[in-house]
Amino acid sequence: MSSGLALRSEPAPIVACTVSSNVHNFGLLIEDMEAELGEAWGDLGFEEARDFMGALEPGGLDFVALAVREEDEADLGRVGEVINAARAKNIKVILIPENLSTAGLRELLRLGAEDFVPYPLADGALRDAIEKVRKEAQEPAADAAAKTGDSAVVTGQRLGGKAAVFATQNLAGGTGATTLAVNMAWELATIDKKNPPSVCLIDLDLQHGSIATYLDLPRREIMLEMLQDAPNMDTEGFKQALTGYEDKLSVFTTPAEIVPLDIIGPDEVTALINLASECFDIVIVDMPRTVVMWTETVLNRADMYFATLEIDLRSAQNAMRFIKACRSEELPLEKVQYVLNRAPGMTDLNGKNRMKKMAESLGVKFGTLLPDGGKVVMQSGDNGEPLAESAKKNPLRKEIVKLADGLYKAMLSDAAAKG
Repeated sequence: MSSGLALRSEPAPIVACTVSSNVHNFGLLIEDMEAELGEAWGDLGFEEARDFMGALEPGGLDFVALAVREEDEADLGRVGEVINAARAKNIKVILIPENLSTAGLRELLRLGAEDFVPYPLADGALRDAIEKVRKEAQEPAADAAAKTGDSAVVTGQRLGGKAAVFATQNLAGGTGATTLAVNMAWELATIDKKNPPSVCLIDLDLQHGSIATYLDLPRREIMLEMLQDAPNMDTEGFKQALTGYEDKLSVFTTPAEIVPLDIIGPDEVTALINLASECFDIVIVDMPRTVVMWTETVLNRADMYFATLEIDLRSAQNAMRFIKACRSEELPLEKVQYVLNRAPGMTDLNGKNRMKKMAESLGVKFGTLLPDGGKVVMQSGDNGEPLAESAKKNPLRKEIVKLADGLYKAMLSDAAAKG
């Protein structure tokens, strides 16, 4: 019996395509498309894509990967025509920008691109984007609109119409401000199983920020431009700049490269916090240890400013200098909540005595005492997970849960009083 028929196979149906002026300029995109789709994808130029999609049935492709280089920005009109043609046929658009200006990127996102993945592509970035657009395509239209349309902004109306803003800052290196910010953000984002508040975590430690590491998130090249262009950014562009963690927490990471702390100023930071406050119920800002010209901006805007320190001389001296600086500038020190990390246990009478003397010498009260969580805290950060995911019963995690619960109840009470 001849086996010829058995050896024949139909070509894989095309489920997606790349659109670019020259796909060979995007070698990594070719590799990732082949890895994700095999041969079930094609490549088109801008003009070809418009005509091709015009002849398709609605939903004829899962998505198009629209690759745009800096030189294509001179004629964004034809790129926009591709997006419009795709939207007319209910085809999702993943934007792949290379060295595109923030204004150009914002314009293409405004036209209707669902997601963007900066080129060169990070490992797994295209896969995540494909999974996201496919998931959205499977959801009911109303749900999809709530995620990606004009109504996507979660304004915090459930909490009184005004987002709560918290900030964390080390008063000495290694005193746990970032650990507190990450875990507090996660606990707040998951505090109500049925109707959780929306939470945005912003890393403004531009030189040594580690939130992306602690949550195993990529650092995007575009973040520096987003920071500098924040006063001109709209809420849709802001949301596109965020990276999600477990579909429950939104993160504005630091840029991929180390940059000077004065590369942004009060205007940029104010605009960034304003955008986050429009989109989320709770905004948490992780500050650099260094006091910069926009520290005052965040302190004035924050509802609560958590300053972390330990029972040692360096912490005491830095705290004293921080307090004097705030007083000299007449900043609202009443917003500062002092968090003692690695606080002494119940039976450590010597440690408790040192803690009392330190508080008296500084003229402050330690509002939160965080116990030493041990090596598991560092391991959790290295594994890119909050403590709730890797060490639920850790004593440090338990205290952060108490802190988050107190903050959330205070927010609900305030919202009820206003409402």
